[in-house]
Amino acid sequence: MANPFREALAAGRFCYVVELVASRLRREAQVLEVAAGLARIPEVVAGSVTSYAGGAMGHDPIRVAAAARARGLTPNVHLTCVAQDRDGLRKTLDDLAALGIENVFALTGDYPRAAAAPGAGAEPGSAPVFDLDAVQLVRLIDELRRAGRRFHVAVAVSPFKYTEADCVWQYLKLEKKVAAGADVAITQVGFDARKFAELKRYVDARGLGIPLLGNVYVLGPRAAAKMARGEPPGCWVPPALLETVQRESAAPDGGLRARLERAAAMVAVLRGLGYAGAYLGGTHEPAHIAWIIRRAEALAPAWPALAAQLAYAPVHGFYLDDPAALPWEPAPRRAASRPSPAAGRARAPARGRPLLPRLLDALGRALPVGREQPLGRLLGRAFAWADRHRPVAAAVERLELAIKRPLFGCQACGNCVLGVLEYVCPQTCPKQMRNGPCGGATDGRCEVVDRPCIWGAVYERARAAGRLGALLTYVPPPDRTLRGTSSWINYYLGRDSRP
Repeated sequence: MANPFREALAAGRFCYVVELVASRLRREAQVLEVAAGLARIPEVVAGSVTSYAGGAMGHDPIRVAAAARARGLTPNVHLTCVAQDRDGLRKTLDDLAALGIENVFALTGDYPRAAAAPGAGAEPGSAPVFDLDAVQLVRLIDELRRAGRRFHVAVAVSPFKYTEADCVWQYLKLEKKVAAGADVAITQVGFDARKFAELKRYVDARGLGIPLLGNVYVLGPRAAAKMARGEPPGCWVPPALLETVQRESAAPDGGLRARLERAAAMVAVLRGLGYAGAYLGGTHEPAHIAWIIRRAEALAPAWPALAAQLAYAPVHGFYLDDPAALPWEPAPRRAASRPSPAAGRARAPARGRPLLPRLLDALGRALPVGREQPLGRLLGRAFAWADRHRPVAAAVERLELAIKRPLFGCQACGNCVLGVLEYVCPQTCPKQMRNGPCGGATDGRCEVVDRPCIWGAVYERARAAGRLGALLTYVPPPDRTLRGTSSWINYYLGRDSRP
């Protein structure tokens, strides 16, 4: 079966994907009427059917996708980790394969609005549990693909992060998604040409070889006001752009021409930067989409000047102008790298590592306890004996929790990866992410609860130790059946999920 999305990317032809928000606020028939209109625009290669957009339930994306395809529009189905465990996600993928739907947009997903905000230590069942993160979901899809399923996997990335940790984590996580099997990356919403350029430069410099689609949102006053408040998570409109949009809305057409013109200018910039296509959102009108496409073609020669105008960003935001400036290498070679002047101004000084991680590292060097080490083999025999005696195993688990909960906020998952994540427990993340922060983290703050995102601490500690490259390690999903058991025993008996 033909897949125009895959074929356009393979041919290097600039293409368009239009977001179909299948929310409860729109009748399904309205969404499908839009799909039929989009199918008549040759440059539109897919309609991207949302799921849990903004953390709210919508129409069944698979049903909408199948119906849209029947009307001539190739679907790109959002698959989020919000409401399904890995078995449910595997079944959904089986259903998509049975229907011949191959374009999947693999996302962690927004935290459900209806759920109470969890704190560290929330018990299972009291808040949604994200069984997988987006990197693990891509790995699952790729496993099914290797088994004969035909999938084309899109993933999200947000260059529009203006602290060093938030920004670099997005790129590290993109690398993990590419390694896991992603075929195309789509940016989140942003209005900063310099950040669009930064992402393209990073992908090229790192040799990732993944095509990029830039998110072009037709921004009206209501959406601008919401995004200015950080809604939905990961989308942000700076005050200057909000003021501009509100001023434009006073025009006789309500600002429609101005926002369509801005969208067309953004598309022209993306084409000039070498992006593979544009991901259009904020409008469902096929006539608007067609106008943007035609206008962008006319504006294409002027893209450098348009890029200079597309500069909506914080005054002192972080920019990674030179990917080579990242301290990937050990300290002696890192000193020889030369960041660009802009990158040097934006980079914050490295913070020292806390005492506890340094002590644990020193202890690990002095007393190596890996399973293959002599001391590790001795511990393995001791824990194997403890495992055969249930009261002893329970006592070991209680001792482990008594030590690790006050030090790390341990949640007794039974699959400890503290040593890989700079001694920060990923279970204290409300979404239980194990491969980096979600796209909703902003200025180092969690999207779900008002506290610092734990992944900022992971980044700062790794950077201070010269171990940023280690953050590219894939961390598999935990074996949930081990919850409440000793991770020490599980490690030495080879039961847990290891990075």
